[in-house]
Parts: sequence; structure tokens; C-alpha cells
Amino acid sequence: MGIENDINQTSFRNEYQKAVINFIYTYNWMNEKMKGIFEREDITPQQFNILRILRGAGKPISTLQIRQRMLDKMSDTSRIVDRLLTKGLVKKNICANDKRLVDVSITDKGKKLLEKIDKYNDEMDEIFGNISEADAKTLNKLLDKIRSAN
Repeated sequence: MGIENDINQTSFRNEYQKAVINFIYTYNWMNEKMKGIFEREDITPQQFNILRILRGAGKPISTLQIRQRMLDKMSDTSRIVDRLLTKGLVKKNICANDKRLVDVSITDKGKKLLEKIDKYNDEMDEIFGNISEADAKTLNKLLDKIRSAN
């Protein structure tokens, strides 16, 4: 199904405009599908991203380090961490090296939640069910190329 049918628009100024609109539309479509998975576990995509970062770090890291690794660079990392703290999914400690910083780490409860969400990986992968692994590699190269132009 083409973007033209999905958004009921038959013409575009050029292929670049069509690509941008297609990218935005597809991002929103994928975001809605992913939100459904996260809503089952009462977590937002940003909260999931922070938990994923903390699990991958394997040690406490600062909110600044978390922000640098975030997919959504516009997120208010401290606010999201505070919400995770309220849910008992992370804990905060004063940084041993710099008392002005707070280190954040994932709790056992947070790790268990991620393990539960990991079981949805096949469902997440189905979003790309219509393309091959070679197509996915090509798509990754194209997206990296777009971001490197700026």
C-alpha cells in the first residue's frame, strides 16, 4: 500500500517531499504499534528506552549519560527517571566521583519488567514482516545517510 493511498494525497512537490512525508507517516504508524506493546506494561516508550540504556550500561550512570544515549533527544530525562523511581524500576545514588551528579541504576523490578517486554520481541519484529533482512540493512544505511547529511 503506497503513501498516496494511506494519506489520500495523489501528488507531491517531488520525491524528497514524498520521502519526508512517508518517513513521518511511517514513524507515527510504528510509534502507535509500539505504544500498544508498552501500554500493556504501563510504561512509556521513553521509560522503556531509559530502562534499556541502564540495563545495557551494567553500572550506575548519570542522567547526562542517559540523555546522550536516548533515542528521543528532546526528552526531559530527569522527569522520566523520577517517574521510573516512583514505580520502583530505578534507584538514584549520589555519584561517588562528583557529588553534584546523581547516578541512576536499574532495580531488579526494572530488570524483570524488561525481561517481560523482551518476550514481545517477535511481535516488534513483525512490524518489519514485509521486508527482508537485506532490505532492513539497506533501510538502515539510507537512514544513517540522511542523518549524516546534517
